Amino acid sequence: MPKANMNDMLKRRMAATQQASELQTSDEAYQQIFREKAPAGASQLCDLPLDKLVSFFTADIGFRPYPRAKLEAFSEQIQEDGLFVRIIVRPISTDKYEILSGHNRVAAAKLAGWTTIPAEVVEADDARAIVIATSTNLIQRQGLSTIERGKAYKALLDAKNRQGYRSDMENGTSGDSRQKYSARALVAEFFGVTEYEIRKAVKLTQLIPELSDILENTPKQLNLACADLIADYDAASQQAFIEMCSIEGYPMNKAIMQHIVCKCPPPTAGRQEMYAAWREARNAAEKRMMAPPRKISFDRKQFAPYLERFSSDQEIEKLFLEFLRERAKVS
Repeated sequence: MPKANMNDMLKRRMAATQQASELQTSDEAYQQIFREKAPAGASQLCDLPLDKLVSFFTADIGFRPYPRAKLEAFSEQIQEDGLFVRIIVRPISTDKYEILSGHNRVAAAKLAGWTTIPAEVVEADDARAIVIATSTNLIQRQGLSTIERGKAYKALLDAKNRQGYRSDMENGTSGDSRQKYSARALVAEFFGVTEYEIRKAVKLTQLIPELSDILENTPKQLNLACADLIADYDAASQQAFIEMCSIEGYPMNKAIMQHIVCKCPPPTAGRQEMYAAWREARNAAEKRMMAPPRKISFDRKQFAPYLERFSSDQEIEKLFLEFLRERAKVS
């Protein structure tokens, strides 16, 4: 068999495996999180018109599309090789389909000038649709931001909480022996993260869009520790932090945020009071920076038995600095 045909066959086999893996992974996630098997039903393979597709709207799952350069490269690739992995959709009307998996594939196809795209049409209720839309992205996509993960986790948790407590699986228990499961614990177990990570990521989804953008695009102006504290405030109160985080030369830090929280406890605080607390903390920080360094002195009598082996104060100072650096590494 010619090498080109062999490569093409291998690509198609790998694509078929990946196609099956997307649904298999999502169904495994559904079974573990919802404690029941995914709804059974045959899927349909077909080519769908691009103008019949709508973006996922069942929940805000938060995944950002590829950057323009990456999308253009992907578009060139599918023009040369075709699209090996079909998108996954579900019907929402007689001629419209909601994209569950493959938004970037659809965008690349449009950029390539395609009018149709290979698709796998599945029957899915809202819970299964959310699992399909989130699970493979959470597992496979590298470089997802904390907020992107937080929105995906939140969509899964909300769907699970709407379902309530576990249902009986085919080989499960019933009656008094039925157990109650924490939605967060189930999601954490499947995706291999801790409940703490999920809780923190979901909390950051409470940030208003302007602050989310600052956190993701200019983290030097707003770090995760500060964002976590800001997320305790309601949307109206968060507006004050947009300008605070945007002033050059004054990045928000945890000490400033803790002072603001102390002076203006969440969830609601007045804009003027928050700015006053911010200025107080900033001025105090500037005074500390301008203050002359404190001179450190020791009682030489206590150190006398140990100092005899050193020839100068500089040698003692060097040794002491090395000791402090090692202590800092340990702590």
